Amino acid sequence: MSWYAIFLKTGNEDAVEQYIKYYFDNSECHPVVPKSRLIEKTKGKYYEVLKPLFPGYLLVDTIMNEYFYYKIKQIPNVYRILCQSGEYYTQIHDEEMEPILQLINKENIIDYSKILIEDSKVFVNSGPLKGLEGFIRKLDKRKGRAKLSLHFMGTIKEVELGVEILTPSYDRNNDF
Repeated sequence: MSWYAIFLKTGNEDAVEQYIKYYFDNSECHPVVPKSRLIEKTKGKYYEVLKPLFPGYLLVDTIMNEYFYYKIKQIPNVYRILCQSGEYYTQIHDEEMEPILQLINKENIIDYSKILIEDSKVFVNSGPLKGLEGFIRKLDKRKGRAKLSLHFMGTIKEVELGVEILTPSYDRNNDF
């Protein structure tokens, strides 16, 4: 099976995912909406929210053929299956899917990573970003977010993930 991206109406990712799960057997077609766990501040209160990693897109692992292509196109709120160079559908390259699959857990959620910043260098102590430090482009300490650049269908997508910034602990005996 291979991965494909479905372009759909933003905000309907979960509904389309449920539709696919209902009408297709999981062994034939496995839909995934990767979501990032983030903290947002609204009216002075902090809330934990889940936001789609790629709003308006759903990833599906299937053996794409004419039957699946036309069945998926009939789903409400689906615009098209992403393609390149005039084809009807294009498989997502394994090099592009590997980091995404490494980030998500079994529930397709990207949890917080614990990050330490020392001498302007970023170290990921734990979490899904461990080993993916090279994808981090920017850190927002105030919001607790990391901006990543991921290759997706031949383009670079900027995504935000929730992080916990750790403060370095120094040996207090050596402090002057």
